[in-house]
Amino acid sequence: MTPKHSCYAPVPPAEGCISTEALDDVLLIGINRPAKRNGWTPAMFRQLAEAYTRLDDEAALRVGVLHAFGSHFTAGLDLPVIAEYLRSGHRLVPEGLVDPHDLGLPGYRRRSKPLVAAVKGITFTVGIELMLAADIVIAADDCRFSQLEVQRGIMPGGGATLRMAERAGVGNAMLHLLTADEFGSAEAYRLNFVQKVVPAGQELDEALHIARRIAAQAPLAVAATRQNVLQAIEQGPLAAIAATVLTQHRLADSEDAAEGVRAFVERRPARFCGR
Repeated sequence: MTPKHSCYAPVPPAEGCISTEALDDVLLIGINRPAKRNGWTPAMFRQLAEAYTRLDDEAALRVGVLHAFGSHFTAGLDLPVIAEYLRSGHRLVPEGLVDPHDLGLPGYRRRSKPLVAAVKGITFTVGIELMLAADIVIAADDCRFSQLEVQRGIMPGGGATLRMAERAGVGNAMLHLLTADEFGSAEAYRLNFVQKVVPAGQELDEALHIARRIAAQAPLAVAATRQNVLQAIEQGPLAAIAATVLTQHRLADSEDAAEGVRAFVERRPARFCGR
């Protein structure tokens, strides 16, 4: 398979970093601390929020792809470093930025553009929570998942207790949350935690392929459709249905809706502008 992205991994500082690369209208967002199995530090959390905020704020960007350098997605938090930072009273993500966990917490923005996650190898704790906060997840067939906070005397705080039950049902969520067991890509697919499983090494190309397909659609319609799905989950189907009529009127008046009709009549691919 011909690579569709840069193979170059920027050398990170000791505390790791988030490396970004804009490929036309897709923003690659790379977790970059492979020497420590991409263990998360405060700097990485801040930079991830900044990357998500960039995705939302730059009009030319339509879709994000979250991935990781090295053999693993992440082994989780660098606990000694994170614990010391939190004891100092600091927040991992400064207020005013997009919250990567997309929990709707006061003081933080929610992401409005689609995000595809490509996971591989060890994908523990915060790795599962970040992928569940994405819209679509592509998993390599070598993934090892574990939500193991109960082994550390704490509970998951980044959305696993909410989204595992929402995707897989309460019993399945409890099975993995309360035992801290390790499970593979096939089980994650069965539980609807991931949407596709591909041979290891192909996960990023597949995620990028899907991202480009999304980016080719009408941006306003994509954002509205995504928001309506989330509204149905968070506020219930009646709220989502009520919002549909006004949203459809707004979309029908857009330049992209007119372009969609023209493209249909002229039997050609549409060229959407996001207006």
